[in-house]
Amino acid sequence: MQASTGSPASPSPPTATLGYALFATRWLQAPLYFGLVAVQGVYVYKFFYELWNLIVRCMTGRATETYVMLAVLKLVDVVMIANLLIMVIVGGYETFVSRIGLQGHRDQPEWLSHVNPNVLKVKLATAIVGISSVHLLQMFVDVQHTSRHSLLWGTVIHMAFIVSAAILAYMSGPMVARAEQAAHRDGHGHRPDPEPPAAPARQRLPIPAQAPPPAEETGAEARIRAAGFPARKELEDFDAGHPRDFDRETVARLGKLDFVAARRNAVFVGPPGTGKTHLAVALGVRACQAGHRVLFATAAEWAGRLGRARAAGRLAEELAALDDCPLLIVDEVGYVPFDADASRLFFQLVAHRYERGSLIVTTDRPLGRWDEVFGGPSAAAMVDRLAHHAEIVRLEGDSYRTRRATAAWAD
Repeated sequence: MQASTGSPASPSPPTATLGYALFATRWLQAPLYFGLVAVQGVYVYKFFYELWNLIVRCMTGRATETYVMLAVLKLVDVVMIANLLIMVIVGGYETFVSRIGLQGHRDQPEWLSHVNPNVLKVKLATAIVGISSVHLLQMFVDVQHTSRHSLLWGTVIHMAFIVSAAILAYMSGPMVARAEQAAHRDGHGHRPDPEPPAAPARQRLPIPAQAPPPAEETGAEARIRAAGFPARKELEDFDAGHPRDFDRETVARLGKLDFVAARRNAVFVGPPGTGKTHLAVALGVRACQAGHRVLFATAAEWAGRLGRARAAGRLAEELAALDDCPLLIVDEVGYVPFDADASRLFFQLVAHRYERGSLIVTTDRPLGRWDEVFGGPSAAAMVDRLAHHAEIVRLEGDSYRTRRATAAWAD
């Protein structure tokens, strides 16, 4: 609820305590999911028991074609039910009990990053339809031993499952869209501003465009706004014909975002105006569209942020909070020299992110010359950790901005 001024009303202490207590009861469900893990073990035993019986009967010549088909369908049925259990265990625990920290894990399920009750219900419904289909197929394969009454009701129940799943999927679409639209307007009261038209590119990077789902369905626009990009850039709009030389294949590989999942880094090195920030922002935008949280800031802004956290005695908490963002972007390293204190802060950031999260860094000088930027002995150790798991892209050429200004002046 909100007061008449429009600001949120602070709950009274008893109300807040009661709410926290009720919310804490969600942990009562945790044993239920661990119980389902035990059931998963039972189905593993049942699978190998049925498999062993099938093998034995085949080897002794007592397996008819109908028996083999029914046995295989029974194995498929066990696997599908086990998959349903996994979906309930992982998705239900993530939705109703507590977050499962799998960000950046290469085996993270695609659906886990946006799991919610609606998604979980639809997936469970479709899984139940699949299991029902297998059961119905078993009945028709063994039709000689199945009564017409069982076939009739089996078909009716299966069709009821199909209709229910279709209705649930149809109803979940508008609910998800409304929830995402509310998230986009959270704290703003308006929809995002329209994007400015992208500048035409004379030569495009060899990167296949990854058309993201609509923003109303993914929340990508909310992540892009929260990232703090100076402007919106796309990889497909990068003028690949401007730099005299740069590694197009490496940039294309970075565009697949595998480096974010692997917690590796990317470093763009080159003179001002060669497109380093464009590439960094474009990769950040694509990461947001893929479901990752991203934060962008210049090197000077990062130094200020970490300095304020240290002054408040919460530097460790600030670094830990940044772990929620799989990708951090540090722009314009080298444009402003840093003293020994700021250098130590940058070292702590790089060291904390090492093999824990990804960094994109843009700089105007090679890593071997970072001692010119960072005072104190921390530059070498910082470069060692940053470059250990990093793709380094060097861009050569004149400033794109200067070239456009010169061309406009000539006209």
